[in-house]
Amino acid sequence: MSIEFIVAYLALGAFVGFMAGLLGIGGGGIMVPLLTSIFLAQGMSSEMVVHLALGTSMASMIITSFSSMQSHHKQNNVTWSIVQPMAIGIVLGTFVATFFASKVSSFYLALFFTVFMGYVSVQMFIEKSKETDRIVAGNGGLFVAGGVIGTLSALVSIGGGSLTIPYLTRSNVALKKAIGVSSAIGLPIAIFGTLGYLFHGWGHSSLENYTFGFVYLPAVVLISVVSFFTAPYGVKASQSIETAKLKKIFSVLLGLLSLKMLVTVVS
Repeated sequence: MSIEFIVAYLALGAFVGFMAGLLGIGGGGIMVPLLTSIFLAQGMSSEMVVHLALGTSMASMIITSFSSMQSHHKQNNVTWSIVQPMAIGIVLGTFVATFFASKVSSFYLALFFTVFMGYVSVQMFIEKSKETDRIVAGNGGLFVAGGVIGTLSALVSIGGGSLTIPYLTRSNVALKKAIGVSSAIGLPIAIFGTLGYLFHGWGHSSLENYTFGFVYLPAVVLISVVSFFTAPYGVKASQSIETAKLKKIFSVLLGLLSLKMLVTVVS
């Protein structure tokens, strides 16, 4: 691997780690389109490049999510009574979704990713905080919500924050608490999503190229090493920065990156 690709992965890890801590997201919305472009520049097969970006992103999020969760826990932002029932549904939904993702072509995966993340970015941009009389669902409702979030998260390789945070804030959970819960939920999504992409993509492994299933190991190591250290800085920043404005900026970035990935795959 040439030095420019090493620098690209390290820079990506630094940015993703900071954003994971700041907004309680896994960073897949950023990683997948950028990894797709980097992999194509490295000469990887266009037929499997999106699958590889999804799996590598999931694997990279394990360390990022753990670091973010740990930091938010120290800030007392993680409500474990919400995390536990949601995590069970997330585990089931995440692993099943990777089976479907492994059977779909890169073009259709890129198209689904672009449409879905475009919707998320628009919702994130226009969303306004408003009081409702809704309360957090019981364990059964949280289990179902976790299943839906896990399924969609695995298909587009996001840590779940883009779905979890709006869901919880609409149930009158404070934003910082919602971000903390999202950071904790991102860990089982990353772990079981990675296992799914390893298992379902094992036939495409290449020891020569350091790919295991749909996971490119060098990228995972370089991204994770940096993101582990930058995630706590994002958590600290979340305590002082006005998150609503930052979410609008991030939503625009998500939309642009998603469109870039679709254009790259099509071309």
